[in-house]
Amino acid sequence: MADAGIVDRVRELRPLIRRNALRAEHGRRVPDEVVAALSATGVHRMNVPRRYGGHQSPLRTQVDAFAEIAAECASTAWVTLGHAGVSYIAALFCDEAQDDFFTGPDGPDVRIGGTLVPGTTAVPYDGGYRVNGASAFATGCHHARWHLMTAAVVPPDGGPREGPPEMVWVALPMAELEILDDWDPTGLAGTGSNTVVARDIPVPAHRTLPVASMLAGLTPSKATADDPFYRMPVLMLFCAWAASAALGMGRAALAEFDARIHRRGITYTVHERQNEATVTHLQFAEARLKVSAAELVVARFVAEIEARARDDGSYTPLTPLERARIRAESGYAARLCKEAVDLLASASGASSLQRDVPMQRIARDIQALCLHSYVNPATNLEVYGRVLSGVDPGTPFL
Repeated sequence: MADAGIVDRVRELRPLIRRNALRAEHGRRVPDEVVAALSATGVHRMNVPRRYGGHQSPLRTQVDAFAEIAAECASTAWVTLGHAGVSYIAALFCDEAQDDFFTGPDGPDVRIGGTLVPGTTAVPYDGGYRVNGASAFATGCHHARWHLMTAAVVPPDGGPREGPPEMVWVALPMAELEILDDWDPTGLAGTGSNTVVARDIPVPAHRTLPVASMLAGLTPSKATADDPFYRMPVLMLFCAWAASAALGMGRAALAEFDARIHRRGITYTVHERQNEATVTHLQFAEARLKVSAAELVVARFVAEIEARARDDGSYTPLTPLERARIRAESGYAARLCKEAVDLLASASGASSLQRDVPMQRIARDIQALCLHSYVNPATNLEVYGRVLSGVDPGTPFL
């Protein structure tokens, strides 16, 4: 399957995604047929190594594809970008582990979930680990084949240790994990971000990846070590992927507002059509400019991330200041889109509160996105401001 037309193939599925958006929210997970249809477009191959039949798609292509999905259902987009994004991390594991992931029954279309917040422990045993604990916010766990869980390495005898524990990604088959029925939020409800639980599951050493090494750009894979595609900083990619969801929701709100103002009036006023009111013109223009500004911000930092890859196969690292700025820009773009959505939602009248009207769901979903710890605009501004001021960023996640 060619990579060139992937955005067009995803765009063709927008009616299907839209028809199932309310169903995803009510069911608290994306319907199976939507996931299958998206998988058939090749979207889950975008970060899979070419040697397995993957695409290694340009980051710009990925952002455009995810934004198309988010324009109809943010939950579906978040699940899809989560699976496709975690596949990038899976490609940083050692080559033996990559064989486990990408040559299984799903091939390069395998869906891999993951959580970075530690909630489990890994006890060394026989060259590997035994993993126990719960991992919350496991987006898309119902449709994943594998789950990458962040675990703290603890001594096998439970004795004392010096300093903070080593953090490792451990790759577990989803079939070996329990999924708790605890996902019932008001925003991004269709993401199926349930808690998953590991109970004394053995994990061979080759299916582990130290988090610190990953963040430092040091990975055990020999096959991808010299590929500039896999030298891009993972956390900066997540900035781009998260921003794509915000862009999609901002564009969706504009489209929904445009469709409604031509067929409804403003109650208790002389305006029989909302599109004739001056206040509407001001609201629409300001919202459009906010989304346009977000698009420009995202386009710039996406191009910057990709431009560091050189023709000779090298990748020029981003500086800590550049990384902090990109993280801040991702959150700022999300804030601009949220401001646009909030403005349009507040001007959409009480009829927009009906569950079958997308505007109210878009408003709740983008609120949920901006509460994500890595997207939160205020937190990201603080991190950037710290680096600008010459002090430690206060986080290793850059």
